[in-house]
Amino acid sequence: MCVPEAAVCAGRSMTPPGKITYTTLAADESIHEAFEQALAGVMEDLGQHHPVLIGGKEVSAREEFTVRSPIDRDILIGHFQNGGPVEIDAAISAAGRAFPSWEGAGFAERVRVVRATARAIEQKQYSLAALITMEVGKNRSESLAEVSEAVDMLSYYADLYERNQGYAVLMSTDAAEGSISRSVLRPYGVWAVISPFNFPLALAAGMISAALITGNTVVFKPTSEAPLTALHLSHAFDEGGVPPGVLNYMTCPGESFGDVVTAHPGIAGIAFTGSRDAGMWLHREFPARQAYPKPLVAEMGSKNPAIITAHADLDKAVEGVTRSAFGYGGQKCSATSRVYVEAGIADAFLARLKERIARIRVGDPRGREIFIGPLINEKAVNRFREAVTGAVKAGGRVETGGEVISGGDQARGYYVSPTVVSGLPREHHLWRDELFMPFLLVDTYTTIREALEQANGTDFGLTSGIFSEDPEEIDYYFAHIRFGVCYANRKGGATTGAWPGNQSFAGWKASGSTGKGVGGPYYLLSFLQEQAQTR
Repeated sequence: MCVPEAAVCAGRSMTPPGKITYTTLAADESIHEAFEQALAGVMEDLGQHHPVLIGGKEVSAREEFTVRSPIDRDILIGHFQNGGPVEIDAAISAAGRAFPSWEGAGFAERVRVVRATARAIEQKQYSLAALITMEVGKNRSESLAEVSEAVDMLSYYADLYERNQGYAVLMSTDAAEGSISRSVLRPYGVWAVISPFNFPLALAAGMISAALITGNTVVFKPTSEAPLTALHLSHAFDEGGVPPGVLNYMTCPGESFGDVVTAHPGIAGIAFTGSRDAGMWLHREFPARQAYPKPLVAEMGSKNPAIITAHADLDKAVEGVTRSAFGYGGQKCSATSRVYVEAGIADAFLARLKERIARIRVGDPRGREIFIGPLINEKAVNRFREAVTGAVKAGGRVETGGEVISGGDQARGYYVSPTVVSGLPREHHLWRDELFMPFLLVDTYTTIREALEQANGTDFGLTSGIFSEDPEEIDYYFAHIRFGVCYANRKGGATTGAWPGNQSFAGWKASGSTGKGVGGPYYLLSFLQEQAQTR
């Protein structure tokens, strides 16, 4: 049977039939019973006090902070350590001590451990998905898909690293000297991994596993909005066989952590996923505070366009834009936030889009019929209000939505309606600023060249899409779009749905720092440095 609104749409995948991904439509009905049983167990375990993990030991700091669910502010997720410089330094030192033996374990052992971790995550898929729903407000299908992504991410990296035999390549020999040379990629050392709230399991697992499998050790600092999912992920790595000190879990304010790690001589690299402002701060401060250049792997969001031409299948376009713009309330760095539709079909597209949005259910994501849950916090709701007010003041028309939902069962959460605005002047900042909310701007164009100019007219460059049944238009789009992840006619998500081994999640321009995409064949190289060995 089909999962209702909470499902995501069908697309080709390397994953087994029946597995929920971000573009899956069909799923066995048994997932609901399993999810709801897991949810009941998760609810019973909320509200506890949780330590940080340093060198394999539980450690408490002087102070704690509390985390509440965006679904309902009365639901206490738990109490977490407010770590400071002392705890952060201890975690870095523990990771430094663990580094030589972890590198020396060899690639085969690290591959084995990462695969075992993937199995540990998979065995807990329903409880982890239920925890994601409670902590960050995702509907059950998106939460289950995130767990599947984490499993596939670890499995893909293990396969990739094993296939490349740890990246050791025999070079040409020197016949005169009789010497043999090879190029070997080796780890840097201790990495700080900083993860965001919107994919608290999958993005953290991707960064951590890439660092670990390549022989580095990690100090893991999750977002303060989702520290409990991160703690369970850390335990999964422990269950997979990661030795003490190789992965250390630290909760603390992001500013404090950034101040320490950017200046700490024991940090060899930073992997970060989050806002452009925070990523650019790291880009400036990390090299300035260190004795020599060190790697920064950063993914920093986007402002993603979808182009709808007169040759589009409007059913595909409407479904793809709806799922991509409003899945998880638009709180994805890959979410569609701008649509450029050819003038002759704009009215038809908008009419169908509004009709489709009217069928979306917004509310408590524990309900199986819900597609959009809450925004992550009050700041996000305030940004939503400001965006709607600013758009209207500048001449934009609210085609649908625009409301903060503050009554009934949603009164204690952070709920807003999916919103579409048209007619906003192109020079307005909302066309350029990433908002992270269910807020979609629509504009018209007359030529495909004009559409591409508008789509490319941003500092960001993560994901983009086109809907057209004309092969020449699609070829023109691929040749001229300046984004790292590009889709044509993707009904399951106009600009969303990348999957490990299927699409490299590569950010161009202000969306990324390395040009090598998460979940792609080159990502592991960012965590390695080359050494030429001649004997």
